Amino acid sequence: MSHPAFPDAPGHHSLRKGRSSEPGRIYLISATTHGRTPVFLDFRSACIASAAFVRPVVLGHNRLLAWVLMPDHVHWLLQLGDGEQLAGSVGRMKAVSAREVARQAERQGRVWAPAFHDRAMRREDDLVAVARYIVANPLRAGLVRTLREYPFWDAVWL
Repeated sequence: MSHPAFPDAPGHHSLRKGRSSEPGRIYLISATTHGRTPVFLDFRSACIASAAFVRPVVLGHNRLLAWVLMPDHVHWLLQLGDGEQLAGSVGRMKAVSAREVARQAERQGRVWAPAFHDRAMRREDDLVAVARYIVANPLRAGLVRTLREYPFWDAVWL
């Protein structure tokens, strides 16, 4: 069955297949804006969303290890905390950031697409290398020449 708001959108339901929530596990998560609209080309909207991601009330018991906000998507490296569910945690980050962008930047319409992609990291994965890859997105996209020029990222190791 397709999502009621996106009856023709393939794949949204299949993204949930096999999804698990394991406390302590680290997940690489990607979420896109609705229609891949470059919402976060707007500096103010990007500042508002970035601030929302790291709020303790939004994170709950989770730990955000690395993230980057791009004009039309976000990547998070999130360690799931005790009592937290992956879908609920991602939903909370998206909902609060969207609500704050709508309120403070007076943006109309949806901010985030309803689905997200996740990958559970394995113990043998090099998390620092994954974090570097995440935060280097603006460089690969040609948005900046050096990472110092891009304000919408963070990583506990860098």
